[in-house]
Amino acid sequence: MEKIRVELGERSYDITIGNKILSRLEREAGRTLLVTDSTVKKLYAREIASALGTEHVFSFPAGESSKRPETSLDICRTAARLNFDRKCRFAAAGGGVTGDLTGFAAAIYMRGIEFIQIPTTLLAAVDSSVGGKTGADIPEGKNLIGAFHQPSAVVIDTAFLATLPPAELKNGLAEIVKTAVILDGQLFEQLERDPESLFQKPDFEKTYPQIIRRCCELKGMIVSEDECEKGRRAILNYGHTFGHAVELLSDYTLPHGQAVAAGMAAAGELAVMLGVWSKECVRRQKALLNMLELPVKIPGKYNTCDLVAAMRRDKKNLNGRTRVVLCSDIGCAQLPVEADEKDLTEAWERIR
Repeated sequence: MEKIRVELGERSYDITIGNKILSRLEREAGRTLLVTDSTVKKLYAREIASALGTEHVFSFPAGESSKRPETSLDICRTAARLNFDRKCRFAAAGGGVTGDLTGFAAAIYMRGIEFIQIPTTLLAAVDSSVGGKTGADIPEGKNLIGAFHQPSAVVIDTAFLATLPPAELKNGLAEIVKTAVILDGQLFEQLERDPESLFQKPDFEKTYPQIIRRCCELKGMIVSEDECEKGRRAILNYGHTFGHAVELLSDYTLPHGQAVAAGMAAAGELAVMLGVWSKECVRRQKALLNMLELPVKIPGKYNTCDLVAAMRRDKKNLNGRTRVVLCSDIGCAQLPVEADEKDLTEAWERIR
């Protein structure tokens, strides 16, 4: 069992990583509401509830379509009916949707209570469970409703990963590639050398714990520097401004990882067009995404004009200008730059 500390003063917390570690954790005083989706409820709810010492479980239908403000309100109403006070806490067990909704509910219930993250997907383990971004989607855009609300702890039990279907594993791999592209050239080289242990024959005992730890270290470092995304934390959105546009047009039926992978491909093309990234970097990024069976083309028959229009709804834009994260090298991202519609359209066209 290993621990990584996210340093945020009074809001600091530990990320605990290990295999079959839930039963080894100390139970905390106070009542807990376990929040999970319908899929995770069937697989793990009883085990996780027992580890937390609670009988209270709230579940919702699995999938991005449940990521609505109403679901977070339902969590709050359930807590209210159970007479939960400010000393109680929520526990999110599941993927990014569960973590975001539970964190948002914790942020608004009684003006803020504690919550813990127990990610059961690779994507949540390496990305969404760390950093305190919470929220929900509305028809006008992804994550436009939300709050920064840090968890009091993140517990990553790698035993959960063994039951992930290949499609869900690929979602997490997209975020791992993103982390390597923007922050760690050595990690990127490791992924290039041994893609088989990541996807074709996944190694959950050695390879994945090491990679998860590195991704959490890197994200924790960025969050400690810039908790509320006023500066450098924005680089974690590499590929996301493009990717969120595809998700929006697909009505959130496209898996997040596939959208981000296509978004990285488009961002790479834009960086070459603007002269800040080499064609060799784009080639390496594309080759790795291909090896991991992630899309490097627009995943769907969407009009490029519609995609550009969807990008204008992104919450990271300022003064009506679309801002995107680009890289200057493998492992080195730049803060968001403004891009005009002509260049954005051309970038989409290059991955059509």
